[in-house]
Amino acid sequence: MTDHGLHGSAADSVYDEALLGTDVSHWAFGSAELPADDPLLGMDAAPPEGVEAEALATYCLMLGDDALVASHRLSEWCSRAPDLEEDIALANVALDLLGQARLLLARGAAASAAVVPMLPAGSPVPDEDALAFFRDAEAYRNTRLVEPEHGDFAETVVRLLLLATWRLALMERLRSSRDPVLAAISGKAVKELTYHRDYAARWCVTLAQGTDESRSRMLAALPHVWAFHEELFVAHPVEMKLAAAGVAVDPASVRTSVSEVLAEVWASAGLATPTAAQVGPVAGGRGRDGRHTEALSRMLAEMQSVARAHPGGRW
Repeated sequence: MTDHGLHGSAADSVYDEALLGTDVSHWAFGSAELPADDPLLGMDAAPPEGVEAEALATYCLMLGDDALVASHRLSEWCSRAPDLEEDIALANVALDLLGQARLLLARGAAASAAVVPMLPAGSPVPDEDALAFFRDAEAYRNTRLVEPEHGDFAETVVRLLLLATWRLALMERLRSSRDPVLAAISGKAVKELTYHRDYAARWCVTLAQGTDESRSRMLAALPHVWAFHEELFVAHPVEMKLAAAGVAVDPASVRTSVSEVLAEVWASAGLATPTAAQVGPVAGGRGRDGRHTEALSRMLAEMQSVARAHPGGRW
């Protein structure tokens, strides 16, 4: 048998097609020759008649930022979850949310270019990536629920339960939005969020009804997460304006349905409804106003570091 070695000709290699073939579509990181991947390809991204473009863009950033920050926090569990199955489950939830974030940020950019950070002319960075990696914390519009470091597993599943239950209620109503792009994004998200909610609810019940240690961790996690609960139902002026136009959802309108679902979970888990003091406004504003916890700035510094160090890079 002939030993071609590492330095043999490419023609002798079993990887000939990978090295020399003209079809580059199989490369994981893409290629300059490949067409741009437009997440909204084929959809009419013009705002509905009578709807202010920048208001629609801002609303999309609100929903997109919720998903993006939550996704990053869940991704921090990779290789650190209690077991391999939960490691994979949390990674899949994070990927679902990342997909929602991409669509919503792309929709926001398509509605109004004014929300997209200015980058050097000819930059290869897609609009949704520019929004993710080149905005400072005060330009993010996510609710503060998703910002804190993930804590232990009990805190993570409680936070995911609150987020998924609330977000699912919003997305179910957004399926009838006057904006067809938001309606389409919401239709896909509902299926994913139903799984996220049920996954988190099962774990909340399991931990609360498990060992003394698991129950004590649930009891410790609840007040930390519940402190951000009330903010989920406080409407921003942009949300109110677009809800009146049939495009958005007033978050206060989902309070009852969210409370009913959570009450079922607490009852099954043998837990009382949490009553923790709520985190108040900062300088008169909340997450939707760009007022955030210090945890978000630290997270963004890590998440954005490579993109900012190489703003013209192709990935």
